[in-house]
Amino acid sequence: MIELRNVSKTYSTGTEAVIDVNLHIKSGEFVSLVGRSGVGKSTIVKMLVAEERPTKGRIVLGGWDITRIKIHDIPLLRRQIGVVFQDFKLLPQKTVYENVAFALEVSGYPKKYINEIVPQILMLVNLSDKSHNFPDQLSGGQQQRVSIARALAHRPKILIADEPTGNLDSINTREIIDLLLKINEYKTTVLLVTHNREVVNSLRKRVIAMEDGRIASDKARGRYVF
Repeated sequence: MIELRNVSKTYSTGTEAVIDVNLHIKSGEFVSLVGRSGVGKSTIVKMLVAEERPTKGRIVLGGWDITRIKIHDIPLLRRQIGVVFQDFKLLPQKTVYENVAFALEVSGYPKKYINEIVPQILMLVNLSDKSHNFPDQLSGGQQQRVSIARALAHRPKILIADEPTGNLDSINTREIIDLLLKINEYKTTVLLVTHNREVVNSLRKRVIAMEDGRIASDKARGRYVF
């Protein structure tokens, strides 16, 4: 499902963000990618969504060889990948319903389909009763659930959660992690990128640890000990 083969990324400044990374994540896995800030985690996320290109190596994602993906194919690729960020990135002038629907509208989905799928997604993330609320009327945890709902709008095969609990308290953090586990039960591949030791150690799932741009360890039921 996700494969990096001898992937390196060196920026124009000379910074080696990722160094000779080999990584394989199977379809339906739940994997935590961990490490301190600046070790290369975010660069890997950017390469997976074709925001950045590797300096060398090959990246295969869901059957796509995205190493040299053409610009006009990037939107199609990103429909297969849901991405959740730390800072939510919601549209403040749109309601919860409209934020999720907008992800489908810009892709040209018919209104009938949007009206069918959005309520289903909001039910999944337990926000049916907040569909007409605006982001500033929600708690941080609720806003992150809207962000997850929007990421699921295209029914992606892969969900990448990049520090999704970084701005949340412990209670909301647990709710978001439980939601990611629930999504994974539907056979969606989940890549959780985090430096939160407590979250990772509570999961008892596969843990890939990065250090100085390299893979430092890869354990099937690992713990974050760095």
